[in-house]
Amino acid sequence: MVEANPLNVFGEPITPCSLQPLTGFYRDGYCTTGSDDSGRHVVCAIMTMEFLIFSFERGNDLITPRLQYRFPGLKPGDRWCLCALRWKEALEAGVAPPVILESTNEAALRYVRMEDLLAHAHREEEKNTSD
Repeated sequence: MVEANPLNVFGEPITPCSLQPLTGFYRDGYCTTGSDDSGRHVVCAIMTMEFLIFSFERGNDLITPRLQYRFPGLKPGDRWCLCALRWKEALEAGVAPPVILESTNEAALRYVRMEDLLAHAHREEEKNTSD
């Protein structure tokens, strides 16, 4: 059962992680969780090739499409809801992908420290407005 009114790590309403590809344990675009999500897919991350290879080497192939699970296969730059403990494992290995804090579920804080999430927060490039 999906959680009602999920919040992000700032205690605010969670924002979508990705609608293309459609992510989330419930494939609703959000890093929501519930009692049937044993992996706690709560960290919204931007995939890097380094992380995708790391995950593949640990038996979790996120690259190959598996359409029977509505899984398109991921490439660098895609946003995806990761299992909190896999993100922590990648952090400890030095390959944690950047995270979108506004789309990362507050449940992630049960597994990873806010300081680590902040240190890996994705920051949009500032656009140069001067010509």
